[in-house]
Amino acid sequence: DGISPQEREYLRNLKSGTNFDISAAYIIKGAIGLGAKFSVYSASSTTNYVVNNGFGNSVSVGLRTKDNITYIGPALVVSNLTEETRHKLLLNVSLGYMSYNTTTNGIEGTGGTLGAELDAAYQYQINQHLFIGPKLGLSGGTLNKMKFDGVTYEFDDEEKEGLQRVSLSAAVTFRF
Repeated sequence: DGISPQEREYLRNLKSGTNFDISAAYIIKGAIGLGAKFSVYSASSTTNYVVNNGFGNSVSVGLRTKDNITYIGPALVVSNLTEETRHKLLLNVSLGYMSYNTTTNGIEGTGGTLGAELDAAYQYQINQHLFIGPKLGLSGGTLNKMKFDGVTYEFDDEEKEGLQRVSLSAAVTFRF
């Protein structure tokens, strides 16, 4: 694959970040609800590259990147939250707007696209209003263009930026 262990570590750190999301839904009838979803994914990485400066000297160059993917959109919810069982299943499907912001050594890049998020969760009912459990999330979108320091760049098919990610998290649900 032609990348050094140092580059591999740098890229791995950008793939492992912090995810936060919140959603709200109103159960219309039975197991079906409509609502909204918002999520933010953040990651950063720092490394130093040693390069030849053309005069036979090695120079260390620092590289620091901060990435942020934000999503917002309407959601369709399918759940058994209203059934008489302590074991709840929840499926949340959303299609909306996904934005990407990156800053590397002061150079800022931004882009936005149609995105999708899908969450599946098991939740255990603690009391009438509180549920907890694991959640598996899938997110995705593809950037066709981005702005870097105010200049827009259109991507060819092989250059498009994928914003896909998988998350495993703990979920807490409050039912009012």
